[in-house]
Amino acid sequence: MNVTHLASPLRKGTLLGTVVLCLLAVPAQAAPAAAPPEPDLAGLRGVLDKALGQGAPGAMVRIDDNGTVDSIAVGLADRGDGRGLGNDDRFRIGSITKTFSAVVLMQLADEKKLDLDASVDRYLPGLLPDRGITVRQVLGHRSGLYDYTDEMFAKTVPGFEAVRSKVFTYRQLVDRSLRHKRTNAPGAAYAYSNTNFVVAGMLIEKLTGNSVRTEYQNRIFKPLKLRDTFYVHPGTTIPGRHAKGYLTPDRSGAELVDATDQTVSWAQSAGAVISSTQDLHTFLSALLRGRLMSPAQLAQMERMLPVNSTQAYGLGLRRRDLSCGISVYGHTGAVQGYYSYAFATKDGRRSLAALANTSNNAAVLNTMLGTLESAFCGKQAKLRRAGAVVERSEDVAPGVVRH
Repeated sequence: MNVTHLASPLRKGTLLGTVVLCLLAVPAQAAPAAAPPEPDLAGLRGVLDKALGQGAPGAMVRIDDNGTVDSIAVGLADRGDGRGLGNDDRFRIGSITKTFSAVVLMQLADEKKLDLDASVDRYLPGLLPDRGITVRQVLGHRSGLYDYTDEMFAKTVPGFEAVRSKVFTYRQLVDRSLRHKRTNAPGAAYAYSNTNFVVAGMLIEKLTGNSVRTEYQNRIFKPLKLRDTFYVHPGTTIPGRHAKGYLTPDRSGAELVDATDQTVSWAQSAGAVISSTQDLHTFLSALLRGRLMSPAQLAQMERMLPVNSTQAYGLGLRRRDLSCGISVYGHTGAVQGYYSYAFATKDGRRSLAALANTSNNAAVLNTMLGTLESAFCGKQAKLRRAGAVVERSEDVAPGVVRH
C-alpha cells in the first residue's frame, strides 16, 4: 500500500512561527547564498519507492523551503493494521539526538560553564583513563573511545532483544567502552562512537544538576514549541500517532522484527529522542539561523574536519557535500527499526527531514541518501554509479560490517 501526500505551498513565513522565540538575539546576516535548484519531487518519490522495494515498510520525506512545504509518504506505518505512513507520524530519530545534546553543551559554553578545550576530567574526574581527552574531541568523535555498540550489536537481533527492556546508567555504558582498546590517540583521527555522546550526557547532567530530559525540554523543546519531540527514557513507548519501526535481521529473508517499543537505554543522550519531520525542520532551521546559541558557538559547531571525500564532522553536526556542489548540514540517525535524516543548507532556508521505518538494511540506507540529492540538487543531481557504496557503516555499531 502506498500513500502519497503532496502539500500545497504555504505563504512564506507561515512555518516560522514555531521558531520566532529566539533564545539569543539573531546577528545581522550576510547576503544569502544563491538558492539551490528546485527540489525534484518526482526524483524524491522514486527514491522512496525504491526503498520500499528494498524492504522498508514505509518511507517519507518533508522539504521546507523558506515557508514552502512539500511532503511525500509511501508505504506503511504499521504492518499489522495496514495504516499508511504520513508526515504527521512521530518516530525515533536515533543519532540526530547527538545534535540536541551538542546544542545544550554549546549553550553551557555560552554561559561560561564549559570550556570546549578543557579535559573531560575537569568536569568528570576519573571517568576516562586519559586526561588528554577534551570536550571538543568528544563532540567531534576524535576522542578514540571505543564504540560499545560494536560489541553490543555484533549480532543484530539477539543483541537488540538482550537490551530492549534494560535500563543502563551512563557509567555502565562508558565502562563497556573502556573494556576495549581505544581506536586512536585523543585528537588523532575521526572515529564515530556512541560512547562520546554518552559522555556528553554525563557532562550535561553534571554541569546543570538536572537530567538530560529536563535540559532538552527547557532549552530546546519548550522554547521552540516542539509538539512532537520527546525524551521518554526509560519509558518504552512513542506517545501519540507514530510509525512503527522494523528491524531487519542479519539472515537474508528472515521476518522483520517490530522494534518500536524499547527503552533505548543503550543510547540515551546519543540516540533516544523521538520527533517528527516538522519538528526536525523547526529545530535544524533554528540552529543554523543562529537562534539557539551565540554566533561564536555556532561557528564552533560548524568548524568541520574531514571524514572522507564527501563528508566532514564538526561538533555534533555533520556536513555532506552533494554532487551539485552544495553542502548541507545536519545529522543522520539510526536506531532499531528507523533510519532518519535531517539536513539543511547552511543558512537554514531549505531543510529536509526523511525517514525509512527499517534499519540494518544497507540497501535502504544507501538509497535514502538519494533524498538529499533530489531535495537540494534537484534534477541536476548526478546519478551515482550503479552498485557504488555510499555508506560503509551506520550510526549503530559503526565498526561492524553489514552485507
